[in-house]
Formats: sequence, C-alpha cells, structure tokens
Amino acid sequence: MEKPKKKQVLLFHCVEAEELALKVAAQSDLIQLQSINWRSFDDGFPNLFINNAQDIRGHHVAFLASFSSPAVIFEQLSVIYALPRLFTASFTLVLPFFPTGSFERMEEEGDVATAFTLARMLSSVPISRGGPTSLVVYDIHALQERFYFGDTLLPLFETGIPLLKQRLHQLPESDKIVVAFPDDGAWKRFHKLLDHFPMVVCTKVREGDKRIVRLKEGDCAGCHVVIVDDLVQSGGTLIECQVFLLVFLPLINEFEHINFYSSDRMSAEVNLCKLRLANFHSK
Repeated sequence: MEKPKKKQVLLFHCVEAEELALKVAAQSDLIQLQSINWRSFDDGFPNLFINNAQDIRGHHVAFLASFSSPAVIFEQLSVIYALPRLFTASFTLVLPFFPTGSFERMEEEGDVATAFTLARMLSSVPISRGGPTSLVVYDIHALQERFYFGDTLLPLFETGIPLLKQRLHQLPESDKIVVAFPDDGAWKRFHKLLDHFPMVVCTKVREGDKRIVRLKEGDCAGCHVVIVDDLVQSGGTLIECQVFLLVFLPLINEFEHINFYSSDRMSAEVNLCKLRLANFHSK
C-alpha cells in the first residue's frame, strides 16, 4: 500500500515573523512562502491585501503570527479571519507566544482575565473547508487555558523543552548540569519534563515591602546551573536568581542578610551583587 503523498502548505506571515518564515520555508520543499501587502491608510487603520488569493483555493494554509503588542493584533486578526474564507483545504494558525497567558485567572472581583478575552477572539476564526482551525502555541503559561477556546478552534500546545534538553546533553560536562527554577510556578510547569536533571528551586519571601530570594530545595555546588522560567518579561527574576546562586550561596557565611527588589531599575543591592559576581568570575 502506497503512503499518501505529503501535503503542500502555503505559509503566510506577519511583518515581524518574516525572518522566521524564511527559515521555516527553507526546511522543506513542501512549504511555499506567500506574501501579504501590509499597508495603512492615512488614519492609521490597516489597508491589507492577500496576494494570489485565487491560487490558494483547495490548498493547506498556515499563518505565522506575532502578537508582540496590542497595536498589531487587529491587522493580523483581519488576515487570520480572511484566509479560511478563501476556500482553503485547512487552516493552521501558528502563534509561538500567547501574550496574555500570564493573566489567565481572577484573584479578586474586578480583575479582567485577558487570556480568556484573546482566546475568545481567536475562537472566532471561521471554519475552513477542512474543519476547525488548528492553533499552535509554544509553552503557554497555564495548560488549563486550553479550555478557554471554543469548539471551532483546536489548540495544540507545544513546548521547546525537548530542544533545550538536546542542547544541554551536547554541552561539556553535561552530567554536572543542574536545572534551577526561580519560583514554584516554573517548577510546577516544567519539572516533569526535566526530571532526569538534578533540580534547585528558589523562592521569594516578603519582608515588609521587600522580596528576598531564598533557596527552597536542592544543591548546585560545583555544578553548571541552567535557569528555567515559565515566563520572562524584564528578566529581573532571572538576574536575581543568578546572582543568588552564583554569589550568595558560595559566600553565604559572609553575609547576614541580602535583599532583592523586583523592579525594572536595579536596586543598590542588586548592583552590589553584580559587582561581586564579576569578582567571583575573575577568581
């Protein structure tokens, strides 16, 4: 029995994802890169045109999106809503990062769970000739967000952890690698995928208006540490965790108390930590 022929995919993309789309298309002859004219009227609203729209009938179509800011979501949604209506055999939406994923629940009355709002907007994508739209998202903040989407859209949650594991095993002294999680949230999200590595879990405790990094469990003495977090914005949490693990654990007997602050601007304590970190590396 002959194997079915592999399907050809027409790949559209937003402006920001052009470089990534070129790399994806270069991986297979079955992926054909397509183009869209991303223009704007004088008032700033989008003036869009899908090139060769007649030629995509009956083809499998994918769109590589990037919701990097609220300003670009409307124009991309306009194209996303239009593509399945061009009589496509199937439609796949690839959204590598789900931007509102960290606000997926209400903690008090009045909170607006914007993750649910964006999920409803994406659930309005029309059904193509082949059925519901497939949505591919990488490392979404919370797996339960799968249930925020309607029945006309099928979410597929992927992860980049296998690529990370592959790279870690290729490093020298891979047997001395320890995975560190800066907080419990990151540990809960990824520890099962990295359970064959020794682990260190940090935590932040409040003392007044300050947040102090503490070691919750694990030991990384004499090891190479890789910090894994579920969401990075300013990177402040990663820096605090790095400084704590590299400087204050080896030198803990020299300090009675160290404070860290979660802010975009470095506090004096964090600057001191960075100085000691540089001295630590120079030894």
